[in-house]
Amino acid sequence: MFMRLLLLFTLVPLAELFILLKLNKYIGLGYTFGIVILTGIVGAYLAKSQGRQIWFRLRYEMGEGRMPGDELINGLCVLVGGAMLLTPGILTDSLGFILVIPGTRELAKALIKRKLEQMMANGNNTIYFKRF
Repeated sequence: MFMRLLLLFTLVPLAELFILLKLNKYIGLGYTFGIVILTGIVGAYLAKSQGRQIWFRLRYEMGEGRMPGDELINGLCVLVGGAMLLTPGILTDSLGFILVIPGTRELAKALIKRKLEQMMANGNNTIYFKRF
């Protein structure tokens, strides 16, 4: 697990830097900065508005006495997507928009549900938090 995270946190920034440098070469430094800043602003707005809607739906479902499973997964997707949109880069912005926009979020929700169902079927329903 540590090696996967190490690769993720080293290869993704390198790929982002490579893409931003190539983009800079084709459209210029000003437009590249503009794209990075614009996606950050739009992403923060989308994450805030979607997060607020999910929060209200979550509270409504709990008030009705229902377990808000879908809304919890939606909230997780918006939280992760919002963090990715605030991270400069084309790859993270693309994935962030996929997770934040409601219509495109369905694929991620299906994958998360399938993984949780597999964990429950295998008896792996305990999540450990390890302190360093």
